[in-house]
Amino acid sequence: MNDTTVQGPVVNTKSILTVTFLSVAYVLLSTWVVGFKSDQIVLVVIFNTCFYASAISRKFILGFSVFIVYWILFDYMKAFPNYTISKVHIADLYNLEKHLFGINFNGRVLTPNEYLKANSKSYLDVIGGLFYLCWIPVPLSFAAYLFFKNRREFLCFAMTFFVVNLLGFVVYYTFPAAPPWYIQEHGFNFIANTPGNTGGLVRFDHFFNVHIFQSIYQKGSNVFAAMPSLHSAYPIIVVYYAFRNHVGVMKMVLITVMIGIWLTAIYTSHHFVLDVLAGMITAIIGINLFNLLFTRVSFLTNFLDSYEAFIR
Repeated sequence: MNDTTVQGPVVNTKSILTVTFLSVAYVLLSTWVVGFKSDQIVLVVIFNTCFYASAISRKFILGFSVFIVYWILFDYMKAFPNYTISKVHIADLYNLEKHLFGINFNGRVLTPNEYLKANSKSYLDVIGGLFYLCWIPVPLSFAAYLFFKNRREFLCFAMTFFVVNLLGFVVYYTFPAAPPWYIQEHGFNFIANTPGNTGGLVRFDHFFNVHIFQSIYQKGSNVFAAMPSLHSAYPIIVVYYAFRNHVGVMKMVLITVMIGIWLTAIYTSHHFVLDVLAGMITAIIGINLFNLLFTRVSFLTNFLDSYEAFIR
């Protein structure tokens, strides 16, 4: 598509009314669906500030709207718990994990989570916590890098991220699954509305006498969404696009972060090995599904062309 056929984002009466309407509508809808939270106002302020600050910040925030839509959908999951749709898998997933990956320790067969919890070390708590803090900043930072380097690749990355998350959401609602920490805390009993838990990441908070992970996980949408591990899926998307865009030595750094997140997910009892493997598979399917759909389905290809021209 010829870029000159698409008018980029401009500030005029129409755009001002549109942004204002969407901002107010988002806050009102969110208050009705999941209750009012200060995070909603922060998001609106960030969006409006970027939209009005400059032409480049306007293009930036409109490009990042893909991630904003994902965040809103994730937040709204609180209003529609997956355990009201399908049966939660607790004991069966735990027993399968132990059967496939069980470790003999002191005369007992333990899951990898149980073994690692029994053998936790302070230095591993710190390293693991640092890796886990990367799971959102790294994808968003890499997206920002692509935005300024190659708008087309930025959009491909953002849409791949969105497709992978949609696949994950589908599994969340068809196969609700309890995380390992839930079984450690509550056994095999299903307890609706169980609040989020830091799991083994609490050791990181205690080590530094902070509440970083506590503040993060108390905002979780649903504790019964451990399968697949999207924490494990996101780094694969980043690494795939890092190789695709030839980012040099940074590829090794991103691979290290990816492996670190995988291992930390298990070490801190946030995910079973099965959850991590499912996250990997979800990422691989999502990447290939994006490449298939957005190159062979004309209206999706045209959408990508128009979106690229709009934020160029």
